[in-house]
Amino acid sequence: MNSKKLLIIQTAFIGDVILASSLIEYIKKSYPELTIDFLLRHGNESIIETNPSINHVWIWDKRHSKFKSLFKLISQVRKEKYDYVINIQRFFNSGLLTVLAGAKTTIGFHSNPLSLFFKLKITHKIPHLINGTSLHEVQRNALLAQHMFPEIKEVPLSQLKCSIYFNQEDKKKIEELNLKTPYFVIAPASVWYTKQWHLSKWKELILELKKRGTVILIGAPTDLEFTQQITRDEDVMNLCGRLTLRQSALLIKSAKRFFANDSAPLHLASAVNANTTAIFCSTVPEFGYFPLSDNNKLIQLTPRLECMPCGLHGHNSCPKGHFKCAMDINTQTVIDTID
Repeated sequence: MNSKKLLIIQTAFIGDVILASSLIEYIKKSYPELTIDFLLRHGNESIIETNPSINHVWIWDKRHSKFKSLFKLISQVRKEKYDYVINIQRFFNSGLLTVLAGAKTTIGFHSNPLSLFFKLKITHKIPHLINGTSLHEVQRNALLAQHMFPEIKEVPLSQLKCSIYFNQEDKKKIEELNLKTPYFVIAPASVWYTKQWHLSKWKELILELKKRGTVILIGAPTDLEFTQQITRDEDVMNLCGRLTLRQSALLIKSAKRFFANDSAPLHLASAVNANTTAIFCSTVPEFGYFPLSDNNKLIQLTPRLECMPCGLHGHNSCPKGHFKCAMDINTQTVIDTID
C-alpha cells in the first residue's frame, strides 16, 4: 500500500475520540506507510494532535455557523483525494462528510442515516455479543478496519489499547503541582446524573482516601460547582478546569488509584493504563464502555435492579425516583479496591 491516504471521522464526544485512538494504532501497525488523517469536532483535538501516527487533524467547529463550516470542511477534505474513509460516527452530518469526501472506498456503521451510500457498511449493536461475550467499543471500531482492509487480522482486546501522547508542556504542568505520593485522583462528575455516583458516596470515599494519601479532584470547569458540593476541604486538591485533557491523563497515570463513573475520564485512564476503579450506576458494562486498564476494578450494584439499565446514556434524574443503582453501592466495596 504505497502513498495511500486514509481519513478517520469521529465527531462525537471526547470519550469516543479517546476510544478511536485505538483504531489509529491498530491500522498503523499493519500499514505503517499509510497516511492517516483524523476529523473531529472542535474541543476534542488535544487527544489526537500529538499522536505521531496522525498526519493532519481536521476540526469541525460546530459552535459558529454549524452548516456553513461543515460544507467548507467538506470542500477542503475533497481536495485531499482520500483513498479510504472510515466513519465511526453514526449520525447524519458525519455520513454527509463520508459520502461527499470523494474517497474511493468508504465504510461506516449501518445505523448511519447515509450508510446506503457507503461502499461498505457493517452492523452496529449495543450490546454486541459474540459467543456470550460483550464487545468493547474499541472492538466494534476495529471491525471497520477489518472489513476495509482484509489483510488486517482480528486481535484480542488486550491488543486494542487506546493511546495519548504528551508533550513537554503537559509534563511541566504536572511537575509544577509538586505532588506528594501516594495520591489518588477522582473524576466524580458526569454529563448524565444517573451515571454519576451520588455526592454523599464520594464524600465517604474521600474521607477514607485522605487517611492514605493526597486526594485530587479533576473535571471540566462546569464540574467545579458539583465538586465543591462534595468537599471544600483545603486538604483536597480541586483541579477542575485547571488541567487540559492530556494533563489530566498524565496526572491519572501516576496515581495510586483513579476513581470514575462510566464517563470520558474513565477512557483517559484506559489510555494511560492507570490503576482504575470504575463505578457503574444506571448503565452496564455490556454496552461496551468498560475500563481497559490492566489493573481495573468494576463496581456495580449486585444483584442488579430490574430497572437496570434504564437507558443507553443515562438520564437527568432517576426514572423510578429512588436512584438505588447508585445509592445502594456500598462505599466500603469501593474502598476495598485501593489495595
